[in-house]
Amino acid sequence: MLRDLPVFGICGHSGSGKTTLIKRLLSSLTAEGLAVAVDKPGAQHLDVDREGKDSDRLFGAGADVYLEASDEAPGRTRPSARRPGAAGLADLARSFDLVLVEGRKRLGCDHVWLLGPDEPAPPEAGEPLAVLPPGVDRPAAVLEILRKWLPERWRRPPVYGCVLIGGASRRMGRPKHLLRTDGKTWLQGAADALAAVADRVAVAGGGVLPAAMAEVTRLPDVPDLEGPLAGILACMRWAPWVTWLVTACDLPALSAEAPAWLLSTRRPGVWATLPRRSPDGPPEPLLAHYDFRARTVLEDLATAGRLAPSAAADHGKVATPPVPPHLARAWEDANTASDLARRWSRRG
Repeated sequence: MLRDLPVFGICGHSGSGKTTLIKRLLSSLTAEGLAVAVDKPGAQHLDVDREGKDSDRLFGAGADVYLEASDEAPGRTRPSARRPGAAGLADLARSFDLVLVEGRKRLGCDHVWLLGPDEPAPPEAGEPLAVLPPGVDRPAAVLEILRKWLPERWRRPPVYGCVLIGGASRRMGRPKHLLRTDGKTWLQGAADALAAVADRVAVAGGGVLPAAMAEVTRLPDVPDLEGPLAGILACMRWAPWVTWLVTACDLPALSAEAPAWLLSTRRPGVWATLPRRSPDGPPEPLLAHYDFRARTVLEDLATAGRLAPSAAADHGKVATPPVPPHLARAWEDANTASDLARRWSRRG
């Protein structure tokens, strides 16, 4: 699991400079807008809040510090209530852009090893991405590694697509997902557009499916929620470690180019992309990209009773870029027969 998550180890023996290096790294990483957690294993009985202590230095540099073995309950750092080991680090990766682990050697995550004075790399160092002796510019060396490593790690989760159906369609007078354009139901068209860039496609919500999609994965809406948020959370709970492309079923101009562009917006620090059809337009939550970290944002909305998924755009980790003009029509929905008439008149 850790091989697919942004968990990176700064390893070395005591006194090798691990905390000093991490503090220097944090200055650059947080300035770039990244949310960073630092995990300090074996931190039992530390005086974590005392000025100048390792945890205080890391907290002051901008990190959330997790003391895995601590029995303290400090205010400036956080004793871990997580699962231990790799599972606990994976939990942290749901809420941070990068997790730096100080001191570990055998958890299976990528790492660098810091040498002490006159110290060869010990056998237990495994296969570090770099072995850094004293006297070299360690922050510059590790930042160079991270700036190549982190974007690649961000793109590792599989990509799934989900089409939301099941609205009342009162204004249209019939289920929109069963309407046809060029001989294909809108549902099939949306699924095909997602399938061009996704590893798997599911349908969330109630409603009859066309025969051609009888074998598609069906996901029921989350109970006790209404509207699109119920469908988005249904797919994110069903497959919690993937990148999701979510669309409504009533976008008849949707083609594969639009979800491909959404995927191109993935980068470290962006948990979701809710684009705007125009620079001053509202964010569009349905056709949008949701990284697995965005689930925490959406769950918080549900808990607060804010059922409009567009409210996720208020979160600092959600991007709202304008759609490229040549793709803007993909986000145009159709709710009434007159909407369809206008669309077809423009098409002609």
